Amino acid sequence: MSDIFLFKPKAELDASQNLRRFIDSCRNELTVFGADLPFDENVWDITDSINLKGHGNKRHRLVFSNLETVNDKAPAPMAESFLSFAKAYFRYMQGFRPIVGVGPRLVALRALEAALRVNGGDAGPARADILIFNRAAQMIVEKYTEAAAYRMGGQLEMLADFLTDNKLTTVPARWRNFIKRPGDAVRVGKEFDERRKEKMPSQAALDALPQIFRNAVEPIDVIVSSAAAMMCASPDRISELLSLPLDCEVRQKNKKTGEEAYGLRWWPAKGADPMIKWVVPSMASVVQEAIEKIRKVTDEARRIAKWYEGHPGKIYLVGELEYLRGQEWVSMQELAGILGMSERAGANTWCKTNRIDVIKKEQGKIYVRLSDVEKVIIGMLPRDFPLLDKETGCKYSEALFVVRVNQLHAQRGTYNCQIEPITINQINTGLGGRTEHGFASIFSRFGFIEPDGSPINISTHQFRHYLNTLAQAGGLSQLDIAKWSGRKDIRQNAAYDHVTPGQMVQKIRDAIGDDSTMFGPLAELAKKTLIPRDEFARLVVPTAHTTELGYCIHDYTMSPCQQHRDCINCTDLICVKGDEEKERRLRQQLEEARDLLRRAEEATKDGYYGSDRWLEHHTSTVERLSQLCSIIDDPKVPIGAVIQLSQPKSVMQQVTMQRRLESVEEMSHAPASQSSTATITGE
Repeated sequence: MSDIFLFKPKAELDASQNLRRFIDSCRNELTVFGADLPFDENVWDITDSINLKGHGNKRHRLVFSNLETVNDKAPAPMAESFLSFAKAYFRYMQGFRPIVGVGPRLVALRALEAALRVNGGDAGPARADILIFNRAAQMIVEKYTEAAAYRMGGQLEMLADFLTDNKLTTVPARWRNFIKRPGDAVRVGKEFDERRKEKMPSQAALDALPQIFRNAVEPIDVIVSSAAAMMCASPDRISELLSLPLDCEVRQKNKKTGEEAYGLRWWPAKGADPMIKWVVPSMASVVQEAIEKIRKVTDEARRIAKWYEGHPGKIYLVGELEYLRGQEWVSMQELAGILGMSERAGANTWCKTNRIDVIKKEQGKIYVRLSDVEKVIIGMLPRDFPLLDKETGCKYSEALFVVRVNQLHAQRGTYNCQIEPITINQINTGLGGRTEHGFASIFSRFGFIEPDGSPINISTHQFRHYLNTLAQAGGLSQLDIAKWSGRKDIRQNAAYDHVTPGQMVQKIRDAIGDDSTMFGPLAELAKKTLIPRDEFARLVVPTAHTTELGYCIHDYTMSPCQQHRDCINCTDLICVKGDEEKERRLRQQLEEARDLLRRAEEATKDGYYGSDRWLEHHTSTVERLSQLCSIIDDPKVPIGAVIQLSQPKSVMQQVTMQRRLESVEEMSHAPASQSSTATITGE
């Protein structure tokens, strides 16, 4: 556990003095990132302090460079007057608000330092004010994408609050992030099309993957195509997939139907509880085949890992070389066999690279001490071996995605005595993530390209967007989508919803005339038409757009909105059961409408002029909201059902209905002859 402390500024000191106290305390008292952290160096290795899954043995470093040179081969450090504060702030905040993705926090510091320098004078943080923070935010907007800039702006706001709360600036800087979160409600136009294209796998990729999956033979092709097949079955994060244990499959029989359900054990990466993800029956056989293919490729690596667990400090030797274990010296030919190399020259080069002394013995043969080789090989075992995942306790010998070193490499020889985890970079490279840098992908190896001739390039996260969009279009509830995706908050679903306008409109059209999925006037109209149902649906629902409560099917080419956003009292409002966010807003509006109705009733009793009209309006609103909520709460109404309320009665209709009720009440008290006459007259 790292030692942390709460910094308390002293009121009698100025900003510069408090700043010096803060930096000295973080340098000398904190142990975040390790007690032996080289605070004065401009690059920190934080690999052992953060748990980034799916990255294998890759080292993770914090580089305190300035904003302008961050992507250079030799980036320049921040100005010295700001540099020490940046280091202290990062170390301090990691203790109180730890993060795995360190990029946004570091960019916020770089942007503030750059804004201070551009403004002239000393770059110390004590000079930061509202204008400086505005300039820093502007720099972020100019350099990064909308989504990234929004996240970095949040870190910049946190930085401003920290400086002000701890009296580290000459002038308090209560700055608020003005960088807008990218909107996801707009579903028409070029912007939406580009966002959808960027987030979703291309059709060419989806068409090519099944063929590659069937024909893959080489280990890299088998692993990448099988991982893609599994990600097409459920919306998984790649880090979760690569952390799966060998024994991840679950089979459970339905007691009523006798059918067998198939699922996988998952450990969500962002805080959700461990779960079993049940695979849809149509994809169950595909996932089973994918796991079996992966097992065949990775079996040997697990066997090696198990051997190392039982023989700590000793090198693994393939069966035919086991006789070498008691020897002091081994030849280059024997070393090549130990390592898995085909030539003695490769073994000689390996010794030079790893600084192992070699000697010449009889007949000019070169030998090396086996103990020296053993020491180097043991040192090359994965970090935290034998554990692959500290959180779940999964060992390398129990992991699904583990291979021998270089087993997935196209040109390097596979090591016989070393293992490594399969990484996110290897999967993304296999899916085309580095084709522009000359790295082949499974698509290029099998001859698949985009229709325009460009190489196919998709990422692992695009499968997650793809399946979430299919679930949204299919009417799955927001709660189920969040659980299926391993999320803690259903509001995060919106960022993964790329349903097109055409898909939204088609969903409503398909429900028209189907009283099992459509509730309201449109459920009855189609039964009375003399034209085909699908043609009628196109006439009735020409378009649709998102509203706070659902979708509006009003045709704006015919007339503007007549309700002035009073959606609940309009028949053009279509609601879909299962949308948790819209249902939450619906119930919130009902509570507000009930409060307004109560106030209107009190105003009417007090004789306020015109209050009766407000009473009438709020009564209608409460009735319609209550009716809509009752339909949504009805367990007989299925998830995904399309709901449309009837036309609200006009004032004249309400008066007429009231008179009819009064006349019926009078007739019930009149003699039978009068009642008959009244009934006949009424007819």
